[in-house]
Amino acid sequence: MPHHAGPQGTNTATGAHTGTGTDDGTDTGYQQELHRGLSLWSTFSVGFATVSPVVGIYAAVSLGYITAGPSWVWLIPLVLVLQLTVASVYASLASQWPIAGGCYQWVRRLAGDRAGWFTGFLYLASAIASLSTVAYLGGPWLFSLVTGDAPTPGQQVLCGVVFLVLALLINQLGVNPLKWFLNAGIVAEAVASIGISLALLFFFRNHDFSILFQGPASGGGTAGFMAALAVGGWAFLGFDACSQVSEETVNPRRDVPRAILRSLTAVGLVVLLTALSVTMSLKDVAGAESGEIADPVLASVVDAFGSWAVRPFTAVVLIAFIACAVSIQTYLGRAVFGMARDEMLPASRLLKKVGRRQVPHGALWTVTVLACLGLLLGLNGDAAGTLMAFGSGGFYIVFLIVTATALRARLTGRWDPDKGDMKMGRKGLVLNIVAVVWLVFEAINVAWPRASLAAPGAPWIVVWAVIAVFSALTVIGLIYLFVAKPHLRIAASQSFAEPDSTPAGTGHQPTSSRETVR
Repeated sequence: MPHHAGPQGTNTATGAHTGTGTDDGTDTGYQQELHRGLSLWSTFSVGFATVSPVVGIYAAVSLGYITAGPSWVWLIPLVLVLQLTVASVYASLASQWPIAGGCYQWVRRLAGDRAGWFTGFLYLASAIASLSTVAYLGGPWLFSLVTGDAPTPGQQVLCGVVFLVLALLINQLGVNPLKWFLNAGIVAEAVASIGISLALLFFFRNHDFSILFQGPASGGGTAGFMAALAVGGWAFLGFDACSQVSEETVNPRRDVPRAILRSLTAVGLVVLLTALSVTMSLKDVAGAESGEIADPVLASVVDAFGSWAVRPFTAVVLIAFIACAVSIQTYLGRAVFGMARDEMLPASRLLKKVGRRQVPHGALWTVTVLACLGLLLGLNGDAAGTLMAFGSGGFYIVFLIVTATALRARLTGRWDPDKGDMKMGRKGLVLNIVAVVWLVFEAINVAWPRASLAAPGAPWIVVWAVIAVFSALTVIGLIYLFVAKPHLRIAASQSFAEPDSTPAGTGHQPTSSRETVR
């Protein structure tokens, strides 16, 4: 089948090494500008810090109790296994095309430049919303650690800005300081999370195992289960961050897929352990189900260790939120850089700029400013709720686009996943099908308007946040695509056409370099 010829004689389909790649023969098709200094562990750290067991459990535990009672914990392994099918597709794609830009690069190779741009556009919007959300939610922990009080909306936004500026400073130092910080952060986070969870589980347990099968006192039914499943999905986002640092990973074909799968698995197991320990040690279960206890995790820690544990526990959570913000900013900067060097974004000349420390500082500064603007929505609680809801729902829509594109390319012969280092054979096709079915369900489930997952009295825009924001972004994106035509700016040698409808084996011949890839 015809291959795409990249610049400098690059063959992006086979990965033939022509001087723009890595020690393992990976050829990105682009001039190497970023510093390759990340080992498997460091790439894993990026994914682990982004998914984050602490941030993940805080995303799910309170609403999990409200929607499904103590039995919500069983949704964690279910969602984890299903998300691992998604991660397996991402791992296969990353093993063949380990390029900054990730989903944007993969979709445009398999479905054409326009589809790639649109996927990248939605991905950037979701990731910026996610970065603003993490900074916003981390703000109270910073304020509480310093003052011991709860912040006003303005103080919370200001603390969020401090988060983002700190993350920017760390990212500007280069890859080596970045990986040292993330390594230290995830070790502290994992040790503290596992240590506290084991202590709660073995020494401060207030319930036997039967509580794990107890539903909400009010009776959740199917609606409660579906809502809890949506909430569980919030805890397992961000594993794709590993793919965004592919061009900084020393052996990306081998290590990036491993990092994707291992980071999601590791975080999932820690989240499950924490959920079990909190559920079995929390004294006031009724308070958690009613929402009177807004933070069941902290309540469990105070019940077990006393009020003196609040400040050190706050410090641990703060470290986790900072590491998560740094990691999101890291991969978001690379995602912007990956699109900008193809001239796919406004101000691409600035956004693709790489500094002397070999980091895309133009992209990093830009995403930080945009995330700070997103933080301003925190001055209005309803607006902040809309931002947070879309941050999770948008990722599931992107996941669906990527896996569906990959499945179509597999079935039509446009993509042979076994050309990469991660060879899964027929099992890969089965996992891809399961991933698409799961994501069709979960994307609708997460987007479904539920007043029960919004603050009491929240306006309709918060309840309908995912659908409303996605619809608005779709209209904006299509108008920009039609008017600005960013897909036409890309160099001819790096361009990809939409899939050809001619069935394989009919004698169709390529007419240009914008042809199918394998």
